[in-house]
Amino acid sequence: MKSFRLLPVLCLFLITAGTKPARADLKSWLDRPEPDYQWELTETVHMLGCDIFRLKLVSQVWQGMQWNHDLVVFAPKDAAPTDQILLLNEGGSANPRGYPYGMLLAAKIKAPCAMLLGIPNQPLFDGKKEDALIAETFVKYLETGDESWPLLFPMVKSVIKSMDALQAFSEKHLSKKVERFILTGGSKRGWNTYLAAASDPRVSAIAPMVFDSLNMALQLPHQKEIYGGYSRMIDDYTSRGLVPMPDTPAAKRLWSWVDPWFYRQRLTMPKLILAGTNDPFWNTDALNLYWDGLPENKWIAYIPNAGHSLNEKSVKTGQSDRNRAIDTLCAFVRWQLTGTPMPTLTWRHDDTADGWSRLTVTASQAPKSATLWAATATSRDFRESTWQPQTLEIPADGKITALVPKPATGGQAFYIDCGFSMEELTSHFCTQLRVVAPSAAASSAK
Repeated sequence: MKSFRLLPVLCLFLITAGTKPARADLKSWLDRPEPDYQWELTETVHMLGCDIFRLKLVSQVWQGMQWNHDLVVFAPKDAAPTDQILLLNEGGSANPRGYPYGMLLAAKIKAPCAMLLGIPNQPLFDGKKEDALIAETFVKYLETGDESWPLLFPMVKSVIKSMDALQAFSEKHLSKKVERFILTGGSKRGWNTYLAAASDPRVSAIAPMVFDSLNMALQLPHQKEIYGGYSRMIDDYTSRGLVPMPDTPAAKRLWSWVDPWFYRQRLTMPKLILAGTNDPFWNTDALNLYWDGLPENKWIAYIPNAGHSLNEKSVKTGQSDRNRAIDTLCAFVRWQLTGTPMPTLTWRHDDTADGWSRLTVTASQAPKSATLWAATATSRDFRESTWQPQTLEIPADGKITALVPKPATGGQAFYIDCGFSMEELTSHFCTQLRVVAPSAAASSAK
């Protein structure tokens, strides 16, 4: 896959973040004994050909507080035995109204899957939740020097202990003992997915969703440059003085512990990155700041006209659904479970002699469809843009090419999406996207 080298930016990264980041503190937290760890099966439900098991899990004690979780397993009765399981880490607690989603995932992957809930345990510290809670714990670390404070540490450990529980549970209640885990989760749970995968060899594949912020030392200045400030979606961090990153050794240690970029050499397992093209948390081209640094066995799935929820809004009807994201995720999981080779893409962004932007992509297997998705904006901010599709021809030699005229004003972004069949499912794997502005100096992913 084409590399987009950013040497001046890389130099900035090495200066601001250092070349030898510490990782010991997350590891030491994970290695710490947890005498309170326990699990029990509290409920079994049989629903529409699926056995549903609800477990109560105590993962640890953190800052004097016991962390409690619901861990729900969905096992289709006709599923073939497998030693791998899809594990989704989520917030909240178990509710039967949420069971159909777990049943849907299990039916589509034709195998058991599990949902770990209560990531993180919240609210805490005067009602704080989600990013406000994470920011609070980062500030606590910077104020006290107590290295157990960052909330990502217990979040990761919760996933690790849920894997322990699932292995023990599967020996008695599933057709085969679980040995390996395919991890997924969205937003900060996507963040958690990366860190857990880097911390435990039982993770065989990952599918982080809507966490497009690896290599934070570059992402934040890039966001400020494009938006003229930081996204309002990260106000919990900017308001606490965490963004921009304080220029202190403690702050640099903190980011080196929690930024998955620093663990990238451990992320050798298959990786499917799912991102929305209109996600207000991140820059549209955020992936270009870390894609080259990730080890191979990696795929991108951009969901067009979708925000942080991955609900795709149809250009034709205006209706929204998550079918593209769900089917792509489930096809990816099915490829892991069956061990059949996945299709791969190689691509190149360049320019023609007469000034057009060109994107060429070749697939290892013939795709069933190829689509150019493009959007325009008055600047390089595409959060409110509508992405328009254009069907592309798939030549006999498999080399798919799209030509895009450069904008006279504003900005333009584009990528190619290839659809592949995995039995009855259709997955969508994409190229990196490129942002082009009238000035050549303002282009990215080139």
